Amino acid sequence: MKFAFSTLGVPGLPIPEVVALASRTGYQGVELRAHPEEPVHPGIGAAERAAVVDEFKRRGVEILTVAGYARVAAEGGDEEQLSRELDELILLARNLGASYIRVFPGGGDQDPGAADATAARRLAAAAPLAAESEVRILLETHDSHRTGADAMRVLGLVGHKQVGALWDVMHTWLGGERPVTSHASLSPHLGYIQVKDIASAENTTPLALGAGVLPLGECVGLFAGDGDDGWLCWEYEKRWYADAPDLPDLLIPGREYLEALLARKR
Repeated sequence: MKFAFSTLGVPGLPIPEVVALASRTGYQGVELRAHPEEPVHPGIGAAERAAVVDEFKRRGVEILTVAGYARVAAEGGDEEQLSRELDELILLARNLGASYIRVFPGGGDQDPGAADATAARRLAAAAPLAAESEVRILLETHDSHRTGADAMRVLGLVGHKQVGALWDVMHTWLGGERPVTSHASLSPHLGYIQVKDIASAENTTPLALGAGVLPLGECVGLFAGDGDDGWLCWEYEKRWYADAPDLPDLLIPGREYLEALLARKR
């Protein structure tokens, strides 16, 4: 099992410092938040992309995911623009050597069946480019499709191996779904898990792993049962909670906590 962290936890940090942090704290990979606020996003050019690749290779750290903000179930909108957004994320991931891109549902309050069909159509349309690029599109359990059962409705319609799921353990828990149920739904399509911790459903300020209420032991144990070559990625939402403790000092204890959870399952 390998460990990564999201750059959502270190907003705006230059790539050389991100890579050095991962190397220093024992994380094998990084999930790159692909937003114009950050150093890496679809608007950067070929030279910048190559420099990012070189920096990660030099330190022996993997770029796990390009975490984009495309909302595949969003109602209406410009279909051509959304298709272009998905393609740009896939091509960025291909250029960087990332295994995945992350997308959101974003279905809002529309009829669930209509949102499912819209998301499935858009994901299926993007799947051939993803396959050609050796990049997998992961639909995160989030917003309108926060449970494993919600995500499975979409993925069942897509039916393409290049389109899978990203299990955000906070959102499935907030959706009232037990980990065993989330895992059963997502396992056939699962790319990896985003771990995190919070104080309560009412207070989602990020905490150190193990300091809150999320059932991390059960989630990690279920995921570990699928095999030893998966990824656990800590998505610490510092960008949205400026007063939360800084992530760098938490990374080593967080990794050790996850290692202890995994050791219990062996």
